[in-house]
Amino acid sequence: MEQKIHQGRNVKRFREMLGIKQEALAFDLGNDWNQKKISMLEQKDVIENDILDQISNALKIPVEAFQNFDEEQAVNIISNTFGDNSIGYQKNDNPIFNPVEQVLKLHEEKISLYERMLKEKDEMMLRLERLFDK
Repeated sequence: MEQKIHQGRNVKRFREMLGIKQEALAFDLGNDWNQKKISMLEQKDVIENDILDQISNALKIPVEAFQNFDEEQAVNIISNTFGDNSIGYQKNDNPIFNPVEQVLKLHEEKISLYERMLKEKDEMMLRLERLFDK
């Protein structure tokens, strides 16, 4: 039985690995996005390519990661490679990405998203205070 890759679950996995909340991803994707829409998206088996492209740009993770990552397969590779306490070697003719490397390399970029959101919130509060003072 072939295990089908769940793209929505993969989006959620990588988003969580980066420590990004649904609200922050929605903010990064633009005005027509919100937390509820991200939540619904993460439940979908298959996500439209244009949306995957937007998420890829926002999270700085290749589209192929969402399309090809299979947790069960990854666990099997790890347990088959290292299960007998020896150092193993897995031949991979088609390496696509290293999710851990991606996450570590880009974690700081996501922090700037939070800083930008906080700055925008502060600016909005300042504008509101000025409006009330008038």
